Amino acid sequence: MDTKISRRNLLKLSSLTLASLSVPAFAQTVNQPNILWITSEDNSPFLGCYGDKNATTPNLDQLAAEGTCYDKAFANCAVCAPTRSTIITGMYACSLGTQHMRSGNEVPKSIKFYPQYLRQAGYYCTNNSKTDYNLVQHSEIWDQCDNKAHYRNGKDGKPFFAIFNLTTSHESSVHKSIPTAQLRHKPEDMQLAPYHPDTKDIRHDYAQYYDKIEDMDTRVGKIIADLKKDGLYDNTIIFYYADHGGVIARSKRFLYDSGTRVPFIIRFPEKYKHLAPTKVGGRCDRIISFVDLAPTLLSITGIKIPSHLQGKAFLGSNKTHDPKYAFMFRGRMDERYDMSRSIRDERFRYTRHFMPHRIFGQHLDYLWKAPATRSWENQFKLGKCNKAQSAFWQRKPAEELFDTKNDPHEINNLANDPKYTDTLKRMRHDLGQMLGDIYDTGFIPEPMMLDMIKEKNTTAYQLTRDPSTNIKAIIKSAQLASMATKADLPEIIKYAKDANPAIRYWAATAFLILGKTAEPAMPQIELMLKDNSSVIQLVAAEAIYKLNKSEQALKVITEKLQDENSFTALFAMNVMTEIKPEKLPIAQMKASQEKHAKNKYIARTVEYLLQ
Repeated sequence: MDTKISRRNLLKLSSLTLASLSVPAFAQTVNQPNILWITSEDNSPFLGCYGDKNATTPNLDQLAAEGTCYDKAFANCAVCAPTRSTIITGMYACSLGTQHMRSGNEVPKSIKFYPQYLRQAGYYCTNNSKTDYNLVQHSEIWDQCDNKAHYRNGKDGKPFFAIFNLTTSHESSVHKSIPTAQLRHKPEDMQLAPYHPDTKDIRHDYAQYYDKIEDMDTRVGKIIADLKKDGLYDNTIIFYYADHGGVIARSKRFLYDSGTRVPFIIRFPEKYKHLAPTKVGGRCDRIISFVDLAPTLLSITGIKIPSHLQGKAFLGSNKTHDPKYAFMFRGRMDERYDMSRSIRDERFRYTRHFMPHRIFGQHLDYLWKAPATRSWENQFKLGKCNKAQSAFWQRKPAEELFDTKNDPHEINNLANDPKYTDTLKRMRHDLGQMLGDIYDTGFIPEPMMLDMIKEKNTTAYQLTRDPSTNIKAIIKSAQLASMATKADLPEIIKYAKDANPAIRYWAATAFLILGKTAEPAMPQIELMLKDNSSVIQLVAAEAIYKLNKSEQALKVITEKLQDENSFTALFAMNVMTEIKPEKLPIAQMKASQEKHAKNKYIARTVEYLLQ
């Protein structure tokens, strides 16, 4: 306990001599641990305790010295909102239909959020103050959730669960450059990732970001100092983690360690040392991910873990065996559609890209606000990038396999290396199994899924579990589509005639991926221009237009800009961006923007197209 006692604390101590008065509002008299979460935004393990030579993080380094560092901790998604969906529910966002940025879909009312279980067990739960759960909230989650939320506001005798969300290190912190003379970290001292070219702007953004990491660390120190002043340091389990990796391009939003691996530290006070996985100052190699947080909280507080939770408790009475993999997903990132799934074991990362016809570096308004992103793109256009630096601006392979032990920056794709065939096959199979086990909603394209939800008056979670949806057959068609060859055309044509619209969508996607190789199937592709699904029409239209500049295909794409479903219109905007017609349908684009004014991503895409 801090020896310096404030006037406020003296008053509290003196009040204990009066039997008629209660203990302080934030004190605890029951045998349950207080739990404090400190979260930061958009940072990989950029901390001294993780060996980062660029970092200045004395407070978090000290916390690690007093606790446990997890070396294999992962965000299940490399961006905030789907990550928070996963954390608050203990379920993968792509299992709930909340994996697309700012989707805001409903989940079944039977799925509660972890603070609700904690409150039922007597905890006072506060969140200061990020929500951003990417889903419809049906009831109150917190006792207090605003920028004044604090464990000090609790009732007598109640244990607390409190979150302090630090936004200091958010991606936006590098959007506006600070004068170099004002930076504490020197750009010339920065160690760059090998996939980034060495430019002035990139070095500056690195240095500026490490300044922000240092500022974030200072705020962590203040929170911990307050806990000590309140006499609660020795009765509180402290968690610190970042919500995903970041922020220089190819980290946040992308399924690499740079986007998904996070710093994760837990400090256990002496009375709860039995919960710790290591000795003080130790390191833990167990694979953990954010889907595990909810069941772990329930496990260490003695609350029964509901059977629908998909994570595994890594501490407490219900701690499970060490998992083989962490699972990660990527859906629509702001205004651009993409889809990838990834698993990471102790050494290898396997990623399946279901839209390999799209480049990694699709233009995103928010990502391009950073000088580093623009600088990197410019270097590529000037032909000044090497192979590793150029890959971001090129089409994706269908599969990636990385040996993270020997290739920590994940630049040497081993998917086609015969030495790793067994590893590739194992991880390909296990990922496929997992996708079916969690009923991954991402295999139904977002515009189609929204139409189906509305038509059936259901949720995405329930839709994929409906046997009539046949999600496993849809996943199978997607797996074929993403790696299709000319030899697969007969089966793809068969899929193109399937009664299931999601299977037809993947057949159309296969034709698009195959390009000229799909020309023998042109009669079937042309029939898909008249499909009763708008999104299938759009994929077929893109495939046709790229082959022969068809005016009919362009007409279909232009018409869909006015679709009643704003995400169908956004999908059409994506197609328009890819085909780059000589003459843009400007009037129709602006009319779509006006019609769907609430969908800010349409406006961003129109602005980009008109540049």
